[in-house]
Parts: sequence; C-alpha cells; structure tokens
Amino acid sequence: MEEANVTLILREIREIKKEIAYIKEHMVDVDRILTDEEIIMLKEAEKEFDEKKTINLKEITRGSE
Repeated sequence: MEEANVTLILREIREIKKEIAYIKEHMVDVDRILTDEEIIMLKEAEKEFDEKKTINLKEITRGSE
C-alpha cells in the first residue's frame, strides 16, 4: 500500500513539474507591460521625435568628445 502511495505522489510531482514548466514558458514579463500613463508618455515622445523637437543621444554625446 505504501509503495502505491509513493508511486502516486511521484506521478503527481511529475505532472506538477510539467505544469510549472508550461506556466514559466507562457508567463508575461510584467516589466514589458506599459501602464496607460506610460502609453500616453510614449506617444507624446514619438510625436516630439517626429516633429524634430528632441535631440538624439548620439548628438548630445558627440559634442562632449
């Protein structure tokens, strides 16, 4: 009887490990999700870039060389 319990436990552990592997593979990286405020800020920054209201980092660092 005890051997049957061990076998059942090991089988369940294997299933849990498979499920954990699946979850890890399909997890969303929360650091890559933008808030509504961040989306607005990004759109504003893209608009300013398109309107040439921003300075490229390379242009800033080029002047300090």
